Amino acid sequence: MSKQAILTAIRRGLKRGPLPADQVAMLRGRLDQHPRHLIPSRSRLPHSEQVKLFVRNVEKEFGSVTSVEDMDAVPGAVTDYLAAQNLPGSIIMAPHPELQAIPWSARPLLDIREGRAQGTDAVSVQHGFAGIAETGTLMLPSAPERPVTLNLLADTEIAVLRASAIVGAYEEAWDKLRAEIGGIPRNVMLITGPSRSADIEQTLELGAHGPRRLHIVLVQDTAG
Repeated sequence: MSKQAILTAIRRGLKRGPLPADQVAMLRGRLDQHPRHLIPSRSRLPHSEQVKLFVRNVEKEFGSVTSVEDMDAVPGAVTDYLAAQNLPGSIIMAPHPELQAIPWSARPLLDIREGRAQGTDAVSVQHGFAGIAETGTLMLPSAPERPVTLNLLADTEIAVLRASAIVGAYEEAWDKLRAEIGGIPRNVMLITGPSRSADIEQTLELGAHGPRRLHIVLVQDTAG
């Protein structure tokens, strides 16, 4: 069903036609201005301290982080992580230009396929759009070069994130999204640690609704 058909069905259910011009103008004005909410004081830090806070919060939420000096060091970090976790070298990777530019051939034992994940994929490598220091959260907006399935289907997700993409608070991550993408995409996933649930007998289970492991390769591309 098309977007227009869905909106037409909603209007029919509400027993009204399109909104009056003044209401349309009011709503467009609100969307354009993006009113901001309160920003927690814990995220008001120098950027180097925000990066450290991000790492601490990721680890607090059962994720793990490896820091590397540049993108060229990413293949080695990924290989070392897979070996430490006794995971296969077959990877489904996001077809993002920054990931494609990495010299993966330096690690010939890695078997890399680009595109959407399938249920049989054990390890995915995703491009990290932003990190949010206040909670250790990854922001992953959907795009052809950043498939959502990589965040859901593989048992282990590895995100490659630049330190320069880490911000203090959620509001700043949304500002970054609007500035760089020009709006809000169809889907924006906010991931804080691996998937987990304690719904069954209050016992924590990892991998309940997605990856049971979340590992971030943090590229230190900022000074300080």
